[in-house]
Amino acid sequence: MMPADALAFLMPRAVQYGVPVGRCVMVGMTLAALWRATPVQAAPVMAAHRAVYDLTLVAVSGGDVVTAEGRLTFVLSDMCSAWSTQQQLHLRTVDRDGAETLSDSDYAVLEEKDGSSLVFRADQTENGHPAPRIAGEAHMRPTGGLVHYTAPAAHDVTLPAGTLFPVAHTAAVIQAGQDGQGPIAPFLFDGTVDTGALGTYVLFLGHDAPPVATAFPVLAPLAAQRVHVAYYNTTTRDMTPVFETGMRYFSNGVADRVDMDFGQFRMSGTLREFRLLPVPDHCPLPGGARGHDGVSPAHPPA
Repeated sequence: MMPADALAFLMPRAVQYGVPVGRCVMVGMTLAALWRATPVQAAPVMAAHRAVYDLTLVAVSGGDVVTAEGRLTFVLSDMCSAWSTQQQLHLRTVDRDGAETLSDSDYAVLEEKDGSSLVFRADQTENGHPAPRIAGEAHMRPTGGLVHYTAPAAHDVTLPAGTLFPVAHTAAVIQAGQDGQGPIAPFLFDGTVDTGALGTYVLFLGHDAPPVATAFPVLAPLAAQRVHVAYYNTTTRDMTPVFETGMRYFSNGVADRVDMDFGQFRMSGTLREFRLLPVPDHCPLPGGARGHDGVSPAHPPA
């Protein structure tokens, strides 16, 4: 899984860190439908896991930032009928005048595996000062969806038909890569902005056949796909992405390399800690039967 694609994974947008963000053109529905092509391979099976990435500055392009470092922690948990995603991002930046900025974001969602609903919460602080929380619940149907925001202010926003939630978006990207498709552009709703769905444009940069060179032996037997994802504000018409990221996804949804472009600066993420998380043994079995203890999935994130 992409770090809060999940990147998500499931990622905090550049606008959350005070980076000037250009507006963008709406991604066309024709491109958004490309990911629906008939799959050539079996659908990817996402792996519950915990991953910690060290973030280092690799490039500066204008603006005041001269130093940046950080850490990203991403946890994807299997809650039977839903995925629970938690992401914490800590960034430290220093500008040309030597002023230090500490930014922390805390993001949590509960995503139904059938794509029907998403409960979300996103918090951020900068130098200890909290920004308004973004929170609410989204529901999707084949004809489209609706988001009901409870914060920062109560309001509703409609979602285009075919909008994907974060884990489903990651799975669609991996599926398209496995099937050898060209660029895809599904809409994404992840709850990180209060304006509804984001447009995404996904480029496939290469395929790594197993065994893959990686510091984590459990990932080496899996095929990997290198991708680049640009995120767009669908409410405007300028062509500049709100945020861009690159990653190397394994076929189970784990990313061991992450590149984050915040506009004024770009950071590289290296997977430092990784472990697979257990699949719960109390989930309903196929056909509606329950496991041995009959426990229901956990509650949405508070």
